[in-house]
Amino acid sequence: MAKLSDSEARLFLDKNFGSVATIREDGTPHVTPIWVDYDGENVVFNTAAPRAKWKHLKRDPRVTVEVHPADDPYAYVTVTGTAELDEDEEAANRHIDKLSEKYRGITPYQGHNPDERRVIVRVKPERVRSRGMG
Repeated sequence: MAKLSDSEARLFLDKNFGSVATIREDGTPHVTPIWVDYDGENVVFNTAAPRAKWKHLKRDPRVTVEVHPADDPYAYVTVTGTAELDEDEEAANRHIDKLSEKYRGITPYQGHNPDERRVIVRVKPERVRSRGMG
């Protein structure tokens, strides 16, 4: 397993947006913006079932997450690995509230859809690449 440096990890902990790439059933990439987090070992983000990211990761857990510092779009950290889905809805709701506080300063999260179930995604780093990280 690859490990993030302190400066790479800090990008995921600070208020920087990320992009996640999953693999569609036809093999093409699906990329979306996300709120990101880091638990000391894994890159973490939150999604909902039955969204496309969740469907893709259920079928094929290979994933890449990239984050840029808000003040320097040319610097980045890219983490490629295998996603684990934590479908404990209570834990996932607490996590999306934490992310909402981080990114919007609002708790609880204001985007809950009653037709969706929150899911935590943990990405175990297998490859870490970065640029401009000092």
